[in-house]
Amino acid sequence: MQTQALFEAFNGKRVLVIGDVMTDAYFHGHVQRMSPEAPVPVVDLQSQEQRIGGAGNVALNLIALGAEALLASVIGQDNAGQELQKMFLAAGINTAALVQSTERKTTIKTRVLSSGKQMLRIDSEDQHDLSTAETQALQSGISALLKQGIDGILLEDYNKGVLTTELIQWIIAEAKALEIPVVVDPKKKNFFAYKGCTLFKPNLKELKEGLQVTFDYQKEPSALNAAIEELQQHLESRYTFVTLSEHGVQLYDGQQHHYHPAHLRNISDVSGAGDTVIATTCLCLICGASPTTIATIANLAGGLVCEQSGVVSINKQKLLEEALQINA
Repeated sequence: MQTQALFEAFNGKRVLVIGDVMTDAYFHGHVQRMSPEAPVPVVDLQSQEQRIGGAGNVALNLIALGAEALLASVIGQDNAGQELQKMFLAAGINTAALVQSTERKTTIKTRVLSSGKQMLRIDSEDQHDLSTAETQALQSGISALLKQGIDGILLEDYNKGVLTTELIQWIIAEAKALEIPVVVDPKKKNFFAYKGCTLFKPNLKELKEGLQVTFDYQKEPSALNAAIEELQQHLESRYTFVTLSEHGVQLYDGQQHHYHPAHLRNISDVSGAGDTVIATTCLCLICGASPTTIATIANLAGGLVCEQSGVVSINKQKLLEEALQINA
């Protein structure tokens, strides 16, 4: 498929994002003195803002690429949850499968910044697994969306309790029955619960921790290949896609390893790059791109967002221009 045609194929694809959502709150200010009360800086607050975070940021990237994003998650029945839901609706994210629960609070990550540098982060959250009632409510919402027709499912795990082993296995079984590809961005807790998914995307650290192995892949590239192949055998996935930070990405399709080095960038902020990579990967996959193309374009997308400060969504036009330049 030609690059231009691939990007046009993104438009209108219905992707169901399931996972942990949260609010990213920012307090911006300046530090000019230390507190007389304790050896800590005093931040002179200038402004504050709230943004969609977690799996919600993946949905924002899907929308930026032209797809329709549907979100399934559980938030608190609290003021923070109401505000987050308003942000979802304003962003054009379908919240038909968003469950509000009295059993947990909405996750808020609050960052205090001075001159663009983070001074402190405060997390307000519950990390326990969903209750039986919450799981059933979420499954009901997901089932209703699946009946409407979905092109792909993206599981985004932040270890906040939404993606339990039970729910993961149920989702993959439902998706297989309907022949819907499932793309996974995992965390350590449920690392091996995603057996049978279509594409599994850990970073290098998660790969090593999950398999409990240690190696320097730059000195031992064969060790990285072996680890990826071992993981794929465990999970029986079609693809294993490992992000290597500033060194690029590597995708294994069961027969061949596709390594792509990172492009030279003026890195400003790596926050949210993983969300952009998995969203781009998912759309390339469900639109029928080759393994090489998937890895190439996802690699470009992750690098592009790192050139901007803060968590930002991908610019589709810029991504297309770069992809055309290198004949992706």
